[in-house]
Formats: sequence, structure tokens, C-alpha cells
Amino acid sequence: MAKRDYYEVLGVDRNVSDGDLKKAYRRIAMKLHPDRNPGDAAAEEQFKEANEAYEALSDPEKRQVYDQYGHEGLDPNNGAGRGAGGFGDIFGDVFGDIFGGGRGGRSGPARGSDLRYNMSLTLEQAVNGDSVEIRIPVLAGCDDCGGSGAKPGTSASTCPDCNGAGQVRVSQGFFSLQQTCPRCRGRGETIADPCNTCAGAGRVEKHKTLSVKVPAGVDVGDRIRLSGEGEAGPNGGPAGDLYVQIDVQAHPIFQRDGRHLHCEVPISFADAALGGELEVPTLDGRVKLKVPGETQTGKVFRLRGKGVTQVRGSGVGDLLCRVIVETPVKLTDEQRQLLQDLKTSLESNSKHSPRGKSWFDGVKSFFDELKS
Repeated sequence: MAKRDYYEVLGVDRNVSDGDLKKAYRRIAMKLHPDRNPGDAAAEEQFKEANEAYEALSDPEKRQVYDQYGHEGLDPNNGAGRGAGGFGDIFGDVFGDIFGGGRGGRSGPARGSDLRYNMSLTLEQAVNGDSVEIRIPVLAGCDDCGGSGAKPGTSASTCPDCNGAGQVRVSQGFFSLQQTCPRCRGRGETIADPCNTCAGAGRVEKHKTLSVKVPAGVDVGDRIRLSGEGEAGPNGGPAGDLYVQIDVQAHPIFQRDGRHLHCEVPISFADAALGGELEVPTLDGRVKLKVPGETQTGKVFRLRGKGVTQVRGSGVGDLLCRVIVETPVKLTDEQRQLLQDLKTSLESNSKHSPRGKSWFDGVKSFFDELKS
């Protein structure tokens, strides 16, 4: 019976990546494994077929030969193939992460976990920079035992189950697996007299206070990395890092857009019509803003250099002031009469409201078209 194509056996395309090839083999092997299908001869044959296909395609040299010459290229009688590796080796490579380490040795000192701290800043702090103290809980090395986990004056001893290797072999049917030693959990050592402070863990939970220097111009989503301020590593390993995640609180006046700031400036009807000079706030203090006569609501004025200096990049942004013409409220009778007189005067000539005239002309034209 002719052999099936190896790619077909594993259900993958010929341009499959190494990672996807491994996933496909793992899925088939878990499904057809003899321990899961006792007495099923067909499943066992398919399992062996998948093993043979993966053994060939997972090796770059063999895969290249197979892609060029097919099964004949891997036939050792033709001189093109190489000796096949044992199934235990392949199974260890593919399933080592599930069964505890595959070919890995004892677990020595490992790097500690990274930590994240969410820091909320005011807009002023984010724009100008600041130095902020934070207090965080961390797993730190035990001072009493120096991180060894053994009671002061004692030391760890070689694990009797794995003889210091950190791994033990377990038989699984017709092959064997390596897995992390359950007694020492991969350390290769056992502690007969554990430290009273850390209960043999070598690490204890502490709170520490840090001063974080916030650079000027940080924005929402930026991260500040504090090297070595994360959790202490197990088995005396180096500490991880602390990442400070920046969030910026909403401001009552300004909104930030990258290196620019935006704000709304309410002005009176009279100032909008006649023009004038207004005081507007900036993060550096008050400045004068000259508003020309006949200014309409929504007009934007740019104050250059009154924005933000970004952490990455050059130049300072601008402050964009959007004018909002405010309608007067709570008028006296005299004020109402004055406005009524002004209204009558303005209505006598359409040139005072050019936008209003064009809008009403457009509305009239619209309804005339509907009638026709």
C-alpha cells in the first residue's frame, strides 16, 4: 500500500509554519494515542503514521528532501535519508510543556515576575513632569535565609528522588517521559529544616515605597519601566521589573490631543460683535487673547507654544481656544427693550446677518421645489 502524503497525514498545507506543524501533530497525537484507544489497531496505525510524518517534516533538512523527492528521498536504501529519531524524543519536544519539561534539567535560579502599577496623574503633572511616591506589595527575597529557604545555619540537601537533576522519568505505555520531580519541584534540592520567616519559599511578601520620576509630556497609555523593582526571582534569581502604567485625569478646562491642548472660551454677545481683549488660562498662567469684531461662535484661535512638549519628539504644541458666544440670561426690562430696539434695527438690513439670509433663502428654495 502506497504511503500517504505527510502533509495530508497531518492535515496541513505544504507551506505550513513550524509552529502550526507542531500544533497539528499535537492535536492528532493526543486524539490517537494508544493509551486513549486501547485495543484499537486502526488508531495505533494512524498514530504511528502521524509520528512518522512529523518526524520527517519537523526536521528542516528532511523536509527539504521530502519536498523535492517525496518518500523515496527519505528512504535510507536510496542514500538520501537520515536515520529516524526515537519517538520518545519527538514526544518530549512536542508535549514537554504539558508533562513538565521534556528534556529540561533542574530548575535553577529564575527571574522574578514583572509587576504593573496604575498611576493616575493630573494633566499638570503629565505635562510638566513630577516625582511621585508609590507603595506596592512585592515578593522580596527573605532576609533571614538569604533567599535559600533553609533555616539560618542549615542548608538544602540533594533531592533523593531525582539525585539533583530536578527531573524524573515516568513510563507511559511503550515510551517514557521526563517530568518535573514532584518532591523538589524541579529545584534538585530539598529543605529538611525550612526558614521560619518564609516557610522555605525563600521569598516573603513586603510593601515598599518607591519614588517614580515622571518625565514631562507623558500621556495616557505610556509606561515607565523601573528595572529590578518587580518580584524577587525564585531560588535566588534576579528580580523582575516594575512597569508604571500612566493614566491622566480629566481636566475641568483643557482637553489634550497629542501635543496640543484645546479649551472653550465663552464670550459675551457684545464682545463678539464689537471685539475686545480677553484673559484666557494656560498651564503657564493667564495670557491675553485679542478677539476681533464680528467674531462668530466656533471660531478657533491658536496660541502657539502653549501646548505640550512630548516625551518623544521635538517642539511644543499649541493651545487652541474655541470661542463660544454666550446668550445673555436674566435680563431686566430695560435690557430687553434695548435688545428689542437692536433687533428691529438689525432686521432692517440683511447685510448684518449674511449667514442667516443665505440659510433662509436656501430653505425657501427647498420648499419651492417641493411644491413644483
